[in-house]
Amino acid sequence: MAWEFRKLAPGENVAVETQRDPFAAPKWAPPVWHMPEGLVLIVNAARALVRVLVFLVRNIVPVSAVSALGWLGYRYGWTVPVLVLALVAVGLGVWAGVNRPSFVRWVARPARSWWRMVFVYRRHWQPVLVTAGLTKVHKGREYLPTLVRVRSGPTCDRVLVRMLKGQAPDAWERVTANLAHGFGASLVRVRDGDRPGRVWLEFVRRDALAEPIPALPVPDASDVDLSAVVVGRCEDGSPWRLRLLGTHVLIAGATGAGKGSVIWSTVRALLPLMLGGLVEVWAVDPKRMELSFGRVLFERYGRYSSDPKGGMVDLLEAAAEDMNARAERFAGVTRSFTPSRDFPFRVIVVDELAFLTAYCPERDLRKRAESALAVLTSQGRSVGYCVIGAQQDARKEVNNLRNLFPDRIALRLDEDEQVDMVLGDGARDRGALADQISSVPEIGAGVGFVRLEASPDPVRVRAAYVSDADIHAMVALGLPDVEAA
Repeated sequence: MAWEFRKLAPGENVAVETQRDPFAAPKWAPPVWHMPEGLVLIVNAARALVRVLVFLVRNIVPVSAVSALGWLGYRYGWTVPVLVLALVAVGLGVWAGVNRPSFVRWVARPARSWWRMVFVYRRHWQPVLVTAGLTKVHKGREYLPTLVRVRSGPTCDRVLVRMLKGQAPDAWERVTANLAHGFGASLVRVRDGDRPGRVWLEFVRRDALAEPIPALPVPDASDVDLSAVVVGRCEDGSPWRLRLLGTHVLIAGATGAGKGSVIWSTVRALLPLMLGGLVEVWAVDPKRMELSFGRVLFERYGRYSSDPKGGMVDLLEAAAEDMNARAERFAGVTRSFTPSRDFPFRVIVVDELAFLTAYCPERDLRKRAESALAVLTSQGRSVGYCVIGAQQDARKEVNNLRNLFPDRIALRLDEDEQVDMVLGDGARDRGALADQISSVPEIGAGVGFVRLEASPDPVRVRAAYVSDADIHAMVALGLPDVEAA
């Protein structure tokens, strides 16, 4: 709208509107609607009522208990609720003394989970997530991921989160350090949730694997499960069960990382079946130090100095030849393997695997060893063969057979890039910080991360330490007529 001012005649003092510009852009203004005050009060009251109902539903047990005690105090006097509390405390104490596992499962753990959910996570949820950049603001409204559930264990908390629409777990993996400091944890790992759109956050409160684990007792033969051999402990306190039947295992770790702990714990767990003739362990020991200490326990043993022309390689080729003969025998007869005295389950333990595949000075021996290992790892699972290979160097050019090992263990490594080399791409982003394991033997020896064939999520574990005295006792148990000296 244009305005033109002209000289006014005597008595005139108004502005005269000139003709509108036909090419001027139209101006639009939304209508202004004022909400009645009564409607505002109704909406706010409804919101408050919904919040109260949500609080009551979320805390139904403590609210019901407090309400019942309050009603008893009002109806019969405060002596009655005090007496009820005393009886409940005595009953819980007796329960904890008689059957502590069930008490922890049904009382202690749910109570701790509720406490930490209310006073740790829900209390600091919004400020921590806002600082970490996990919230979104659209048209002045803040959208916040939902805290669904908290499960508190002895060493870590598992928090189930419903992510925002369009949000991916990668966004949470990038800010794990922020979440750890925000909620007072030493470490945070991101795991896939129970359905799309959800993730589990593992908040590690204290290191359950900081102390060395002594050698586990030799189990009874009936308790040995080749698909779940107990060799140590997981971070959550549960037994670390290593699968041998139907797989191969690769162990990678720097010098002093504890590869011997994994190997000897496995042999110790298999000892009852070895004595019964259902399991045989064939050992290849280029170092001549680790496995030679209990060589009488092994069905066959090969070391580099015993036959420079190929003693170790001959052992591997003999295993590959027997494996092929067994496969021919089982062809068309059975699809699953069951150990027997005629066809025992064979574990081929290769210490310093890289020596046979890269460092051996004889080129012909390297080719023969690599060929035999390729046959065993590619075809041996279905006919009762398991290869356990240990190596220090994680590079692919040192061992190009590592993809034939479905289950892998990363102990302490020197560089962060080596973690993904051993466990697969993205393993370190998922919490496998093998390069940060302490080099102090009392703290970090035997500590590592396991990535199984069926799961992409690495699990932090520690193998039990089998001392020289324990190996002597194993030799004496296996050969009582031979002095273990």
